[in-house]
Parts: sequence; structure tokens; C-alpha cells
Amino acid sequence: MTAVLRPMTADDLPAVMEVERKTFPADAWSEGMLRGELDDQPRTRHYVVALVDDVIVGYAGLAAAGDQADVQTIAVLTEWRRAGVGGAMLTELLAEAARRGAVSVFLEVRADNPGAQAVYDRFGFERIGLRRRYYEDGTDAIMMRKDLHA
Repeated sequence: MTAVLRPMTADDLPAVMEVERKTFPADAWSEGMLRGELDDQPRTRHYVVALVDDVIVGYAGLAAAGDQADVQTIAVLTEWRRAGVGGAMLTELLAEAARRGAVSVFLEVRADNPGAQAVYDRFGFERIGLRRRYYEDGTDAIMMRKDLHA
């Protein structure tokens, strides 16, 4: 079954928060943080949800300004991982970054999440640094970059 992507709205926040808390139990964003991200749209933000049978199974967000963009977050419910949902959302974020004139896209990924790292590697992201103890639980973040015009 294929996920359908659409822009995230404030009405999606209860379902998105459920995905957020299940995906990132140690350092989940608050509803206020996500609402703030949506309130800044469409000027600098682009958030999408992934739906299967009209149920939100994932969401992703991009911040873009000038010639740079940052993947803010990608979250997919466990039962929908490895089903192409995350890749579809990342493809959309990269396309939006290009539409907004970004030359490079940056992100941080948990050093203890080899599955996500493999997805980013497959999409052509390169490791450019490490942020020690970046996450709330003390886990390091690997900083990555993809050049869109390479």
C-alpha cells in the first residue's frame, strides 16, 4: 500500500503528536513547537503528512531560507518503516528545497539510528560533522549535507 502525501495542517496536530511521541520518546517536540513551525508557513517552512487509508502514519518538515534548507524532522510509525514512507517524504522535502532555490540541504541524525543514516546515505547525503551530546538523552548527532546541484 502506498502512502499519500499532503501538506500538514493544524488539524493534523493531534495525530502528528502521536507519531512524534512514539517515534521520539526521549526527545519529542511539543505541540507548541510544531504549531510554531506551521505558523511560520509558507514563508520558510514546508511540512507534509503521509497517510495510509486516511490515517497519518508519518510526517516530515523542511525549513528553507536563501540557498540553504534543513530537514527539521522525519517521523514514521514503526509498522510503516521500510515501506517507502520516509523515502517518499524525503523526496518531497528535497523537491521543495529545490523549488525554493536551495543549493544545499542539511540535517542531523541520531548516531544510534543506522536505519535513518542508511536512508540519508542512499539519498546522497554526506557526513560533514558530529554534534556531541546533541539529543536530550546525550546521544550524538551526525551532521549531513546534500548538494542539490552536484
